[in-house]
Amino acid sequence: MRQLWVMTSSDLRQRIRDKSVIIFSLIVPLALMFVFNLVFGGTDEIELEPVTVAVSAPADDEVAQTLLDAITGTGVVDVTVEQVPADAARTAVADGDANLAMIVPEGFGQDVLAGTGGDLEFVEGDSSGLETGVVIVVSQSVLDAYAAGTVAATAGGGLGLDPEELGRVAAEAATSGPTIESTEGETSDEQLGQGAALVAGQAGLFLTFTVGFGVLGLISERQEGTLARLQSMPMRPGLIVVAKALTGFVLGVVATSVLLTLGGLFFDVTFGPPALVGLLILSVVTAITSLTFIVVRVARTAEQAGIIQSILAMVLGIAGGAFFPVSASGSLARVLDLNPIAAFTRGLGITSSGGGLADIAAPIAIMLGFAVVMLLVARLIPDRGVSR
Repeated sequence: MRQLWVMTSSDLRQRIRDKSVIIFSLIVPLALMFVFNLVFGGTDEIELEPVTVAVSAPADDEVAQTLLDAITGTGVVDVTVEQVPADAARTAVADGDANLAMIVPEGFGQDVLAGTGGDLEFVEGDSSGLETGVVIVVSQSVLDAYAAGTVAATAGGGLGLDPEELGRVAAEAATSGPTIESTEGETSDEQLGQGAALVAGQAGLFLTFTVGFGVLGLISERQEGTLARLQSMPMRPGLIVVAKALTGFVLGVVATSVLLTLGGLFFDVTFGPPALVGLLILSVVTAITSLTFIVVRVARTAEQAGIIQSILAMVLGIAGGAFFPVSASGSLARVLDLNPIAAFTRGLGITSSGGGLADIAAPIAIMLGFAVVMLLVARLIPDRGVSR
């Protein structure tokens, strides 16, 4: 054990002095998170800007006035109505003085109440956006309500209802809500928000590079001839590989913890209780470190090891949602679920929503199971020259 500790601590000091470790483990992923924050920060929250509507409507048309009251009282968009002639309404939009023009023709109210419809003309300007869409939808919903009342009154008249009863039926039809009710829900507790998912994904992606520095150190020592001297010492040869893997493990735990902490500050997100998050970090680093033993057996040079690590990092990172969410169904979905980075992200989604230790048991089992399988595979792969 003392020999393992001496080799690990010595290798850690060498790795920390290597600027490439700091660059790939912290600086690059933090820079990417900062850029992603500038690009995507705040996209989860949509703020509707005030909108000006130039309206041309007959002053004595009660239906038109009801329509104007509806669009100014939505409570969703701050709407300012400027009543002007039809030509002036179009000109206001063309000149950029209004975001939307609404032209209400003569006899509009009579047509609506008669059930023959009512033609509204909307003119959108270059500055139109979601806000003007809200105004148009609200206007259409008012017309639909009037149409429903008209249809109900016509049907009631055909059935011989008295005028008082017809008025009540028409009012109920015009003011009743949709027959389908919806309730506000919450996102699945296994999903992170956009910012938190980017942080977790980037941490998982660069974790593969960070842990790989242990492998690169082992192969570099073999190429430089120092590995032979280590093997001549009175200790088990397997301790050398374990020491390198432990070096990568420690670097991975530290780097991932720092990335989640600083990334959370960038995007103003939290991942849950530190103890549970720490358990997830240990699990995912264990899973990624297990790949070290495969790379050690496959790669003969540091260049080969670097290429293999890059391929593994990109495949696992992208499949785990490092840049964008990845969804699938069927057998492919089950394969993606076995990705340790995807399991790590899912575990953080559970802890961030208040889940406990029992709730993250499945993601932890996936990550640790991945580590066991990779270690077994490493035992079956022929050694291409690096001593165990």
